[in-house]
Amino acid sequence: MEEVQRHSVHTLVFRSLKRTHDFFVANQSLLPEIDETLEKLKYNIKARDTYGLVFDRAAKAKALAAKRGDSDRIEGQHGGKDGVLAITAAGEQEGSAPDGTNGQMALVPAATPTPQTASSAVQILPKKAPTIPKPKWHAPWKLCRVISGHLGWVRCVAVEPGNEWFATGAADRVIKIWDLASGKLKLSLTGHVSTVRALAVSPRHPYLFSCGEDRQVKCWDLEYNKVIRHYHGHLSAVYTMSLHPTIDVLVTAGRDSTARVWDMRTKANIHTLTGHTNTVASVVTQAANPQIITGSHDSTVRLWDLAAGKSMCTLTNHKKSVRAIVLHPSLYMFASASPDNIKQWRCPEGNFIQNLGGHNSIVNCMAVNPEGVLVSGGDNGTMFFWDWRTGYNFQRFQAAVQPGSMDSEAGIFSMTFDQSGSRLITTEADKTIKIYKEDDEATEESHPINWRPEIIKRRKY
Repeated sequence: MEEVQRHSVHTLVFRSLKRTHDFFVANQSLLPEIDETLEKLKYNIKARDTYGLVFDRAAKAKALAAKRGDSDRIEGQHGGKDGVLAITAAGEQEGSAPDGTNGQMALVPAATPTPQTASSAVQILPKKAPTIPKPKWHAPWKLCRVISGHLGWVRCVAVEPGNEWFATGAADRVIKIWDLASGKLKLSLTGHVSTVRALAVSPRHPYLFSCGEDRQVKCWDLEYNKVIRHYHGHLSAVYTMSLHPTIDVLVTAGRDSTARVWDMRTKANIHTLTGHTNTVASVVTQAANPQIITGSHDSTVRLWDLAAGKSMCTLTNHKKSVRAIVLHPSLYMFASASPDNIKQWRCPEGNFIQNLGGHNSIVNCMAVNPEGVLVSGGDNGTMFFWDWRTGYNFQRFQAAVQPGSMDSEAGIFSMTFDQSGSRLITTEADKTIKIYKEDDEATEESHPINWRPEIIKRRKY
């Protein structure tokens, strides 16, 4: 057998190109003749596509004028005396057009308009260029208090409806309740045997709900400071929870890829929402449909019908894990966060609005206040402040690590605004709780908006 000679890829590609060239070189100059009929048809299609609306309006105006017995005047004068816009084209006549243009397509305005009915009046307005709204000015935020007390990573925070205290849960298995005004510890609740991952305070009952990596979901009676109910059913760690704002329903979700809907009083598991293929990291509830929205490590966001217990819609725009979802307090919108982008959506169908790009880290949490300030917290200790409406990033923070902690312990695990929206509470990996507020001394002159709309891209999918 003869040994096959081996050639480099470079040589083979150029041989292939040469063969192709030799094959087609004979036909290179033999172009087909132009078919005038097809050319005319092509230009007619282009004209109809570009100026179809004008053609239709002119035809309707002619037909309307013909009914009134004015057809001869429209045909003779291109609609000039009847207040109608006419179109003249080079294909209709040789030489120059009556108005002096070289047969180019032109709009002829009305000379002396006569009284017309509203239906016969034709007006073509120039289309306005789309404008990007200028962002509203927001005062910059500053750190005003650091609270230490937990012995492990602080994983969750919840503010009570009266705005007097807030609760935090941590890896030390303890739930602590703090006075919001002074930052002093009021109470410690023990009962979980593993990290506490989520908290929720009921606005209608004296109840605090907690869940954790021990698979337990507990209901605490704050009048007696003890557990009065357990909700059993999760097969693995429970990472997130949300209370329905109008009915006595609790929704929890976690590492078993499901979200479970519980009757608060009877402890019954009403629905088990299945569909996600990985950990469900965030769940929110609202009174209007969709009543439940979940974000998962499978990179999807699902909108659920609470009555049917089924998924209404699945949003697959994210490319990486969705760890945080937040509802706007007044607009019928929500935002979802992933390392690739923060995306805003409109309810109820989940229509995509815009991307908020730039927070290139694992985004663990988000919060938004009634003033339209959206805050996102990352695993590397970065905090980004955004204007909700325009997606303008007006401030960036790098959270300072508590003395004695490692630089890697700069992650922000959860955040929330108080009920007034004037204070931001964050819980972090350095075992501290930080409270931020707006800088009262800042003005638009001292902190101007650095707005460059030419570099803002709103990508729509």
